Amino acid sequence: MTTNTPAAGAPARVLTIKDAIMLTVGIVVGAGIYKFPAVVAGAAGSSTAMIVAWLLGGAVSMVGALCYAELACAFPSAGGDYHFLARAYGKRLAFLFAWARISVITTGSIALLAFVFGDFCAQIVPLGPYGPTLYGVLIVILLTAVNYRGTRQSADAQNIFTSLEVLGLFVVIAAALLGPGAPPAAAAAVDAPLFGPGFGFAMVLVLLTYGGWNEAVYVSAEVAGDKRVLARALIISIAVLTVLYVAVNLAFLYGLGMAGMAKSSAVGADLLRAAWGEPGAKVLSAMVAISTFTSINSTIIVGARSAYSTGRDWPVLGWLGQWHQASDSPRRALLVQGGIALALILLGTATRKGFETMVDFTAPVFWFFFLLTGISLFILRKREPNAERPFRVPLYPVVPILFCMACAYLLWSSLAYVKVGALAGVGLLVVGALVMVFLSDNKRAP
Repeated sequence: MTTNTPAAGAPARVLTIKDAIMLTVGIVVGAGIYKFPAVVAGAAGSSTAMIVAWLLGGAVSMVGALCYAELACAFPSAGGDYHFLARAYGKRLAFLFAWARISVITTGSIALLAFVFGDFCAQIVPLGPYGPTLYGVLIVILLTAVNYRGTRQSADAQNIFTSLEVLGLFVVIAAALLGPGAPPAAAAAVDAPLFGPGFGFAMVLVLLTYGGWNEAVYVSAEVAGDKRVLARALIISIAVLTVLYVAVNLAFLYGLGMAGMAKSSAVGADLLRAAWGEPGAKVLSAMVAISTFTSINSTIIVGARSAYSTGRDWPVLGWLGQWHQASDSPRRALLVQGGIALALILLGTATRKGFETMVDFTAPVFWFFFLLTGISLFILRKREPNAERPFRVPLYPVVPILFCMACAYLLWSSLAYVKVGALAGVGLLVVGALVMVFLSDNKRAP
């Protein structure tokens, strides 16, 4: 493995292209692929529309990956989106993004994934009424500790569990092929037009299931190799994910039928139950737990990088921007992130609506900043035309325009379907803006 000698207090290039691919796939493949296909089937209108939705989701993700690949190859940084936004719009807007990630987007994602992990672990080994919370707390503490120990150790763990996670999807495909197949009634198509009125909602869920591929840019400064290596990692990752997702949905379609999928509340469990009985449902619980475990670890790895970059740019938060050289990890950022995630898990347990609320107020904020990152590609092309760009988006400006249009559509959709949660997200941004004003006098010059 090739490594470069880092500057003091800076990330080292200790990760390979394999690590970057495993990290990306590990973030994306989570509980969603076992949960959302049933809702997509009901909203899409037909089996053809359903498969088209999953293919289109892969295409939109690939368009976005091409845009992010140019940004990451031209401006590699542990800050990822934060770094791109700072160069395009200034550190003030970048601070708001970092605030959103630390307070809601990343920590909220860790907490809601911990809830899912706890729910499925409790189905395997029950620990009483607070068992899911206990499992969730323990997994956040465990994986924060693994990452605290070192980046190489966390990457090794990520590679192992991502392999198991992908193996789980192949188990689903095998269960469909070896099972009895869908009964005639369930195999019948849903009585709806080819592309029903719910196709837009189906796409929101599909792209949510594909979500997370962009997180790979947070390790762009730590991947060894030539300057185009992260672009290759992103493109390979999206291609692999598209093939896996389409194959799994074809397996669901073969095993349960279109109507059977649309009526299912747990499509993965129903498929394995049909193939192997109740033990199959236990197998699925273990598979979802592994998938969620992997997604939590990936999110912890990349989330701490944006917190680290925030500390590097704002002297008042300088303690957050310290890189621990021996472990090659942002240890203080990891501890802060873990503490907030644990607090959100406890809050979610107290309100009994933590998972739903976090999904609600995260979505609009996430797509808003995603759109701004897409626009930053145009700004940086104009502002820094002479910057070295080892990878350039093909068919510019058509590809980034398509990406920005997709982000705008999903921002609108998340606001249309989310009311109270959207207001909560905006409220948190307002608080972040007030904190930014307080810190602005101490802001380090770019």
